[in-house]
Amino acid sequence: MSKHFDPSTTPLLSLRGVRKSYGKGELTTEVLHAIDLDIYAGEFVAIIGASGSGKSTLMNILGCLDRASEGSYFFMGEDLSSFDKDALSKLRREAFGFVFQSYNLLHSLNAMENVAMPAIYSGVERSEREKRATKLLSELGLEHRLAHYPSELSGGQQQRVSIARALMNGGEIILADEPTGALDTKSGTEVIALLKKLSSEGHTIILITHDPKVAQIAHRIIEIEDGKIIKDPEPTKVQEAKKIEILESHNSLMARLYESTMGAFTSLRMNLYRTILTLLGIVIGVASVIAMLAIGDGAKYAVLERISSMGTNILIVRPGMPNTRGSGDIATLVPEDAYALNAVDNLIAAIPESRKSVTVRYKNNDQTTTLNATSPEYQVVRDWDVVRGSFFTYEDEENIAKVAVIGQSVAEALFKQKDPLGEFIIIGNILFQVIGVMEKKGASAFGEDQDDVVFVPFTTGNMYIIGQRHIRNITVALDDLTQMEQTEEAIRQLLLQRHGVEDFRIHNMASLLENAAQTQGTLTILLGSIAAISLLVGGIGVMNIMLVSVTERTKEIGVRMATGARRSDILEQFLIESLVVTALGGVLGVIIGLGVSFGAEYLGTPIYYSLLPVVLAFGSAFLTGLLFGYLPAKKAANLDPVQALSSE
Repeated sequence: MSKHFDPSTTPLLSLRGVRKSYGKGELTTEVLHAIDLDIYAGEFVAIIGASGSGKSTLMNILGCLDRASEGSYFFMGEDLSSFDKDALSKLRREAFGFVFQSYNLLHSLNAMENVAMPAIYSGVERSEREKRATKLLSELGLEHRLAHYPSELSGGQQQRVSIARALMNGGEIILADEPTGALDTKSGTEVIALLKKLSSEGHTIILITHDPKVAQIAHRIIEIEDGKIIKDPEPTKVQEAKKIEILESHNSLMARLYESTMGAFTSLRMNLYRTILTLLGIVIGVASVIAMLAIGDGAKYAVLERISSMGTNILIVRPGMPNTRGSGDIATLVPEDAYALNAVDNLIAAIPESRKSVTVRYKNNDQTTTLNATSPEYQVVRDWDVVRGSFFTYEDEENIAKVAVIGQSVAEALFKQKDPLGEFIIIGNILFQVIGVMEKKGASAFGEDQDDVVFVPFTTGNMYIIGQRHIRNITVALDDLTQMEQTEEAIRQLLLQRHGVEDFRIHNMASLLENAAQTQGTLTILLGSIAAISLLVGGIGVMNIMLVSVTERTKEIGVRMATGARRSDILEQFLIESLVVTALGGVLGVIIGLGVSFGAEYLGTPIYYSLLPVVLAFGSAFLTGLLFGYLPAKKAANLDPVQALSSE
């Protein structure tokens, strides 16, 4: 404001040639016609006129709620035409106080909070503004109504709260729009007395009324008719007017965010059921993302663990031409091939394997299972130990001994609770003595029961059960995985040298593991994407609810703007409300998602927990609130104060 302002010689408020029009083109309606008006500091001015005369429009321009279509408005000698919306908000916040006919109190706030609201936008600390609000209400006789909400106050009490709010930041200029219009005679008289008292204390009072009796309390009565001033006595220059000083607001970003967050919780609490419904979409979305990814990753790692249990350092050599599926009828591999491969570097062992489905009998119990005729080094190659007894030896293989080592499933099916060691079982009408029981292995990566098996020496199985010299496959265990490709090529060259033709195929278990990981990863992404869609739907729900909230709270926005809220304050408030909803939904969604995962794990579903899905889901929820809350918040911030105040 002008540093050279002299209240005794320069009007506090000055209008020159002010016009106000609405509409465009042929529909243009001019409400104010070339208004010239000077109001000095400390004056008590009444602007009187019939409904539709333009007095409220004039008040809106004087109170910086609206702009003139033409003409100039000077405040303390400075032209306001160059002021942007935020500068006008600052002026309203620091210099003006509004008293409305319908009180315009926020029903979500109690009396003290309503009065203290303008000080929020001035950056006054909570304790200080509560102290000042309490003092103002006490001076107006409402010391026992501090915690009462507007619905719990009479009309006269609500208007006194409105006056206290107008004085919160100083209220050097009080704009009272029909302040007694909605009051009974007694309450109206009390409000008039308050305005007279404020005038005597040096406040500049501008009273808008249609009632000549109410206007009589003013020192100067200005009559307006059809948008023109038809009567305006000489201004009354008051020597002891209150000094107006426009200060810079000192509220920090953190303080504003804190106040907006507290306001968001208040608003959400007042619309509890709607808040719960809004939360529901976010909660379901976040919980789905966490649960789906936990289950998907759990399935992935379970499959990979099963494949890994088969040995990632394993190469399988099978009969058949390369790039073909092969067949069990193809016979190109012989035991000597396996024995010869043991000469290749980087091998732990190479063993022959021949399998056949057989029926095993012990007394009256039968079990159809798989017979595996193999080498004594099978345990080393497959990393599978005997839990009871022992595995057969090279001596057993050389002597074609009729001994067998059985898996846990076969042991349970044939022997129940009985110890199978030393017992004889019948395989293909041949008696075999059980010398060992393998440790439990569980299902394979392909869902097969690995414990449903009987192992016999390779020579014994081929002679008595399988009846052929050719073998099903050669299993090779490598020592150093980093030399996998070189070792595989050495095996290929050695078999080519022995066979003269590539009538075999080599399968790399590491590549199988990689392919399985890629497949399971794709499925996990698919599950996560499906869950993310529900989070997106929840975000759209947040936006819809916030848009409805802006519509419902348009008058509240107008009141906040009238008391000095900037566009950024309104934007922050509604954006933070959206973020609070999504943050709460995110927290609840994380809890529920982890709870569902724990429940699924308890029921036997493989689950893998990691921090990333939790952070991803919560972060996505927060980002959803930011993105989908911005449009409603921006809509609220761009509302016109006058239109917002006139909404119902």
